[in-house]
Amino acid sequence: MAKFYSLFSSSSGNAAYLGNGSAGILFDIGVSCRKLCTALQERELAPNAIQAICITHTHIDHIRGLAVFLKNYPIPVYGTAETLQTLAEQCNRTDLFHTITPGQPEAIAGQWEVTAFSTPHDAAGSCGYRIHTADDRVCAVCTDLGTVTPEVRNGVQGCDMVLLEANYEPSLLAAGAYPYPLKQRISGEQGHLSNQDSADFARELVETGTTRLVLGHLSPHNNTAACAERAALQGMPDMVRNLDYLLQVATPIGLKQAVIF
Repeated sequence: MAKFYSLFSSSSGNAAYLGNGSAGILFDIGVSCRKLCTALQERELAPNAIQAICITHTHIDHIRGLAVFLKNYPIPVYGTAETLQTLAEQCNRTDLFHTITPGQPEAIAGQWEVTAFSTPHDAAGSCGYRIHTADDRVCAVCTDLGTVTPEVRNGVQGCDMVLLEANYEPSLLAAGAYPYPLKQRISGEQGHLSNQDSADFARELVETGTTRLVLGHLSPHNNTAACAERAALQGMPDMVRNLDYLLQVATPIGLKQAVIF
């Protein structure tokens, strides 16, 4: 039985934990060290249970608290070569860095097989992660996409559980206050995934065996949980929620309960 905790999930900050109270992997630290530790404690998890940190990319909402966290907890950090090169400019604990190459499985702490897959986001070396647990369950962290590429599809299909981006509702983005170039960036192929694109991919995933979906990385300005959920449900009219699949939408402070798969 595997447990996945969404700790923070939005354009303001992201972090997730896979494991239990004694051992686990952290994905991104896009909030302060203090906020992360508080979120872990609220879920009866401890920072010293983290055995590895996997970074998806170097935008601030994914690495904000990393440098301070490593000063207190010297834990191995995994990322692509480009990601680690950028992190080295901001963090002096490069002795903790371990390069992970997309497409090549990496054994971490003897309990997980982690495989990175490239994502088409506008950050050098951006990736998602597919994780195979010791009890033969598979999950994926899949956000900051822009579009669903063959690499993303191959990296995520067949997972039992997926954290999937549903960043923006096009009508809200178009009517919002963001400047036009930023709107273009968000909706572009190196930006973020819309609710509709997320819903289309969610259907694919359920059809290929995924039973648990968590929609995440919602924009607090250009999306709502209701919009993201509605799009996903409308995309699967012939499937029954809570029978064919379980669906949750992560808030900016994540989900209070673990997703068990």
